[in-house]
Amino acid sequence: MKNTNKISPFVTIAQAFGRYHLTLFVVVLVSGLSTAVLMLNEILKQSSNPNGYTSSLDMTSFDQATIDRLQKLKSSNDASTSFSLPAGRINPFAE
Repeated sequence: MKNTNKISPFVTIAQAFGRYHLTLFVVVLVSGLSTAVLMLNEILKQSSNPNGYTSSLDMTSFDQATIDRLQKLKSSNDASTSFSLPAGRINPFAE
């Protein structure tokens, strides 16, 4: 009778893992990071799409006080009023 060595498949897998553990680690790490980046990119693309969005704010009218305050605002084309410092103060930006 021949004396044959029967190697368990688990031993073969363990030997292969022992030999290529660093390569397998790098492949799994790069795969995981690229998957995370792609998922985040998809989330950002979906969040910037305004279709189907309805605002939760129901305020559609202004009261008279708000309208008066808005009318008092000046545009950038209007001439600005001259600014004077209170007495006893100096302007640090003046020459």
